[in-house]
Amino acid sequence: METWILITVSAAFLQNIRSVLQKHLKTAMGTTGATFVRFGFGLPFALAFVAFLAVAMEYPLPKLSAAFAGWVVVAALAQITAQALLIQMFSHRNFTVGTAYSRTEPAQAALFGLVFVGDRVSAATLTAIAISLVGVVLISIARSAAGAHALVRSVFSRTAALGLASGAFFGLAAVGYRAASLSLGGPNFIMQAAVTLLAAICLQTVVMLIWMWWRAPGEMTRIRAAWKVSALVGFVGATASFGWFMAMTLQSAAVVKALAQIEMIFTFASTMLIFREHVNRMEIAGCVLIVAGILVLLLV
Repeated sequence: METWILITVSAAFLQNIRSVLQKHLKTAMGTTGATFVRFGFGLPFALAFVAFLAVAMEYPLPKLSAAFAGWVVVAALAQITAQALLIQMFSHRNFTVGTAYSRTEPAQAALFGLVFVGDRVSAATLTAIAISLVGVVLISIARSAAGAHALVRSVFSRTAALGLASGAFFGLAAVGYRAASLSLGGPNFIMQAAVTLLAAICLQTVVMLIWMWWRAPGEMTRIRAAWKVSALVGFVGATASFGWFMAMTLQSAAVVKALAQIEMIFTFASTMLIFREHVNRMEIAGCVLIVAGILVLLLV
């Protein structure tokens, strides 16, 4: 099995754990605070990754460039924007539909990858992305009273636009991180990913701190009160991101994001085993399609 596959599956598993922990944090702080801990508490671990690779593994630090800085800024801000758009959707009555549209991230990443870094994907890969996308959409709307009809009717709605924009920015972020890591040119994909992660998370931490100081100053008190869980979120989140960046250094962002849909299977398992929530037939069908899409992706 190829290295990028193992790394991607591991990162998806860790990201699901991070999501579960952040859901727990939502009872102790607001959305802004729960989002910040992903970056702010992840920063020390990102620094530790680079230090370990440089000191213990004796990997040389790559030479930074203007291209690297530019792509990191684009990707980091795109990721924050995508997250903000998702949060904004939650204020809409049919936000579930918008969430379904945001899941077009792998398809949009394929387009951005072709335009910006020349990544090409085969027809079979696009088919795999499409199959998994249908599965993810089914899971996204499975608990919506409006169902699939609302998905079609709302194609030109504000919520759909927010969802598509969120998916676009997530796709742009993925391609941007790949471009930033590749621009370093060495010494290897591990150190390139670690340096890219450290640069991105530094910028995101500063941006989020400024945002909280301006819009939600009270969040810092709640964050300090929940520092233990926050630190765990930071560690798991930084490790998952490290995995994504390594995988996207080795493989195109679209293909990595397509395989990353396996996270929905982990989420599905968490729903049943941890939160003891009921699952319906549409969710099961969605999981089957995601697995089918992943099998097509890995067998082509």
